[in-house]
Amino acid sequence: MLKGPTDKSKLPSRHVTEGPARAPHRSYFYAMGLGDQEIHQPWVGVATCWNEAAPCNIALNRQAQAVKLGVKQGGGTPREFTTITVTDGIAMGHEGMRSSLASREAIADTVELTMRGHCYDALVGLAGCDKSLPGMMMAMVRLNTPSVFIYGGSILPGRAPSGSDVPEEYRNRDLTVQDMFEAVGNHQAGNLSDAALDILERVACPSAGACGGQFTANTMACVSEAIGLALPNSSGAPAPYESRDQYSIASGEAVMRLIEKNIRARDVVTRKSLENAARVVACTGGSTNAGLHLPAIANEAGIDFTLQDVCDIFRDTPYFVDLKPGGKYVAKDLYEAGGVPIVMKELRKAGLIHEDCITATGKTMGEVIDETRGEADGRVIYPVETPITKTGGVVGLTGNLAPDGAIVKVAGMEAQHQRFVGPARVFESEEEAFEAVKARAYKEGEVIVIRNEGPAGGPGMREMLATTAALSGQGMGKKVALITDGRFSGATRGFCVGHVGPEAAHGGPIGLLKDGDIITLDAIKGELSVDLSDEELAARREAWDGPRKTIYTSGALWKYAQLVGSAKYGACTHPGAREESHVYMDL
Repeated sequence: MLKGPTDKSKLPSRHVTEGPARAPHRSYFYAMGLGDQEIHQPWVGVATCWNEAAPCNIALNRQAQAVKLGVKQGGGTPREFTTITVTDGIAMGHEGMRSSLASREAIADTVELTMRGHCYDALVGLAGCDKSLPGMMMAMVRLNTPSVFIYGGSILPGRAPSGSDVPEEYRNRDLTVQDMFEAVGNHQAGNLSDAALDILERVACPSAGACGGQFTANTMACVSEAIGLALPNSSGAPAPYESRDQYSIASGEAVMRLIEKNIRARDVVTRKSLENAARVVACTGGSTNAGLHLPAIANEAGIDFTLQDVCDIFRDTPYFVDLKPGGKYVAKDLYEAGGVPIVMKELRKAGLIHEDCITATGKTMGEVIDETRGEADGRVIYPVETPITKTGGVVGLTGNLAPDGAIVKVAGMEAQHQRFVGPARVFESEEEAFEAVKARAYKEGEVIVIRNEGPAGGPGMREMLATTAALSGQGMGKKVALITDGRFSGATRGFCVGHVGPEAAHGGPIGLLKDGDIITLDAIKGELSVDLSDEELAARREAWDGPRKTIYTSGALWKYAQLVGSAKYGACTHPGAREESHVYMDL
């Protein structure tokens, strides 16, 4: 830990705390009750995505206080600030979802601006919901400060009360918000009463915390450990557990050690650590959104790591952690089985982990795994030698319908359901598709196409959980397939292909499809194609009217649509470290 006077000659906070010219600045600090010692110590930004929008963020404020205690114990001066979150569970299924992915960029941008404006020397970032996790990690890598990430923790699973009118399929098992989205489909199909739906919505989410399955939040929480920015096992404990405070204190102490050793975010986030993170996503059956967020984090470090690179790793990684939505268990169960460290220990047995990557502990990943006690329990975490399936739970697809690639989650899908050939039923928006699904205006065997929902064309690359959950609730999840240039929630299941690129707004083939075109989806071969000749596709492109007009002609979403790039590269809005001419920490 840092003890005694600190040499701040190379730390950013010297610009606001040191020398006679900074007397006005110091007067502000005295106004907030800081003393001489605190002013002249290293300053640590403690950034949270706390808000009252949803349970995933509601506990972050409390955890931030514990982080600040750890920073103080380590000889630093913590300064708490907040940024936004758009919570997907609330935004899902309506216009609000357009704000979700754009919020990732806003989080990274606002954390960067706050750190730059106030000259903080290091960053501890707390996040709880889907886009806030990668957004916070992107800011860390962009700034290249000593950084520690900490997840706010998952929600506890719900249970249907005994003696109620809830159908048997919802009884005696853990419930998550995924069950609620699918219950809507059951209700629409006449298989679930108003009373039962009312009961389920009151018990499915019984605590603070992010959605409990291996959806996007928990997937990216696992990434935070695997990539090395979070302390070992810090992502596992559910939000209500008091043990989260211990992880928060330890994270505050850890960032002070990183300052002392000058270990920065880009020392931690390397090509090898990104590959480690992709391995963990694959073996846990994680969200397809990792295929978007890992390239975006890589962009901040100037590392070429595209959707296809992620999918190549997914292809040869065994799937051996049995988590919802494809499997049986939730984040609390993974934590109780030993968490991400045990998962990485199993991956190491198969030679699938780069052990020389440095982590937020200051130790290498190999040293962290060496210190990990326990083994796979064979229930939540299978031994790597006897996986659930031999290839990853997420697969990349390419072909004449997706020259830039696409991604599908196959965790929990039987092999016979991983190939689908059928005629296209084309919809120009998610709303159009959802109305058709509600009205059952589609046929078994069709490939539902939802286009104009990409990063620029949406704008915002919305997730399609409402539509896919309704299909599952109607018992049609295995009888149709769905493709989109938008995204899918980590809670989606069934043959649902997202991130189809180039998107329709950028002239991609998905924008040229017509009803009845025969589409082949093959997760075994990695193919997404349409039975059209190159000549026919070229003729359709010649006749194409251009991108669909949207109502977003000003404001944040207009700005996002102008700047956002391809999903293949993470749907980023700036060039990243490849084009930077300075690093914040060295100014």
